[in-house]
Amino acid sequence: MASGLRERKKRRTRAEIRAAARRIAAADGWEAATIERIAREAEVSPSTVVRHFPVREDIVLTDEDDEHLEALLRARPAGEEPLESLRAVLAAAVGTALEADPAELRLRCRLMAEVPAVRARLTETTAETGRRLARALADRTGRDPDDLEVRVFTAAVLGGLREAVLYWAEHGRADDLLALLHRTVDALKAGPALPARP
Repeated sequence: MASGLRERKKRRTRAEIRAAARRIAAADGWEAATIERIAREAEVSPSTVVRHFPVREDIVLTDEDDEHLEALLRARPAGEEPLESLRAVLAAAVGTALEADPAELRLRCRLMAEVPAVRARLTETTAETGRRLARALADRTGRDPDDLEVRVFTAAVLGGLREAVLYWAEHGRADDLLALLHRTVDALKAGPALPARP
């Protein structure tokens, strides 16, 4: 019971820190979202912010859904093509984020596109997500998680999603992000179409 209460308190504190950082970044830019200012806005100590988010950029990137993504992937139909399984899982995650708080997602994506430190950290966190999903894919396909093909395949799909998100942010977030995700997966499946010959 006590551990459940502690976990809820931890999640609430993390959510308050995230909300504070995003308010500051939306109003004054990411550079203004210092640890000290985030702490004041969230009404916690700077050490609390650092304890929950040792890397400042994780405040806008981390949403703690890697475990959920892995579970969704493991729950996909056994005979489904791996690319279609990842398409379904990533589309569900993007759809949930769009439905939950579209303004927050737009801000996160804008910071990914505009702030080099956030983009660099995105690459690192995408690699971490990829390792989890590679384990699930390896189990589903009877391969080793460190199998080169599994690693390359998973990294390619997640790299494609990252590029779709950055494209969306760089083009004013006007397109349908889910449609861009499906275009991305289709491009990975078929490659870019050659121009028609005259």
